[in-house]
Amino acid sequence: MADFWTDAERHLIRYAGAGEFTREIIDRAEGSFVVTEDGRRLLDFTSGQMSAILGHSHPEIVATVREQVGKLDHLFSGMLSRPVVDLARRLAETLPAPLEKVLLLTTGAESNEAALRMAKLVTGGHEVVSFARSWHGMTQAAAGATYSAGRKGYGPAAPGNFALPAPSGEDWRQQLDLGFEMIDAQSVGALAACLVEPILSSGGVIEPPVGYFAALLEKCRERGMLLILDEAQTGLCRTGSWYAFERDGIVPDILTLSKTLGAGLPLAAVVTSAEIEQAAHDRGYLFFTTHVCDPLPAAVGNTVLDVLVRDGLDERARHLGGLLRKGLDEIAGHHDVVADVRGRGLLAGLELASDDLGRRVTARCLELGLHMNIVQLPGMVGVFRIAPPLTASEDEIDLGLSILDSAIGDVA
Repeated sequence: MADFWTDAERHLIRYAGAGEFTREIIDRAEGSFVVTEDGRRLLDFTSGQMSAILGHSHPEIVATVREQVGKLDHLFSGMLSRPVVDLARRLAETLPAPLEKVLLLTTGAESNEAALRMAKLVTGGHEVVSFARSWHGMTQAAAGATYSAGRKGYGPAAPGNFALPAPSGEDWRQQLDLGFEMIDAQSVGALAACLVEPILSSGGVIEPPVGYFAALLEKCRERGMLLILDEAQTGLCRTGSWYAFERDGIVPDILTLSKTLGAGLPLAAVVTSAEIEQAAHDRGYLFFTTHVCDPLPAAVGNTVLDVLVRDGLDERARHLGGLLRKGLDEIAGHHDVVADVRGRGLLAGLELASDDLGRRVTARCLELGLHMNIVQLPGMVGVFRIAPPLTASEDEIDLGLSILDSAIGDVA
């Protein structure tokens, strides 16, 4: 084990800012657990990187990968295969009109990059609005629209990126009006898109109130902007509905999906209307990449949809989410250091009174067999992002809650 960490420290580039690698060597994963090299089972309350909605090594995903990789894994990017067209059709069938045109890619950053590129081409503008606590990815345009971390020290971002305050409290409409007054004052008249998450995850699991997104869409329409919703973490049943935006009775101009679509494998999508796709095509829209519309991840995406539909995982997320929320509320009642509980379905946030406390609780959870993720942003206290697999059992939810309760008690 000493050689492993010596090699890691000598040869790996550290990529998590001030964060460090978890000091466990992960050997395998199964269901809701990851297993260390020395045999410790860690309950995974983050679904990997918020992605493994069917748990780890789901047997049907494993079978699909084994079959597809031996048949057709990768193609010239101008060629098509049945898994790609089938997944595009089936995704469109899960969405309201007019969302029906699909581009399959690899990561959330890439899907947001493609969506912003499309919006700029179609509108003729270049200015992008996103929430001040947003996270949309690490590539150029996505990073330019990301405000929760990673802006300092890298030189100028692309011009025309504006931060909109994340909604809070009952005066959200006034905040929205003031935010756009400030944007209008700075804009050079080239507003192209508003890129936002329906629930800000890295921003602290913040859920805008009902009515906010309808008002935001109206602001976009007034300015000729396209509304892009980034459902990397909320899409495909995690919040208890197929898509988080359904709660608000609106339809975005462009939807981006990733993480949950591949259930842990690299698969992302951009979905838009035939009208917008046609306008983009007429202007020569170009997003030709090495792994665009690859058959292997598309086949996995089809299996993900099979399982979500067959097993009713939207309803299951609502049920398990209710149990999770009840347990978190009880934990808040036990410990004065818990400041808030929020979220929807199986995406929950538990806010602690200090970020130092959050770091220590995270470490104690790991000692007790629970992997947790703590959001620590400047000006914010620690917020746990809790996102177990949709396939988790009630007993596993209870186990995670019990460990978290004990860890907070031990540390506080």
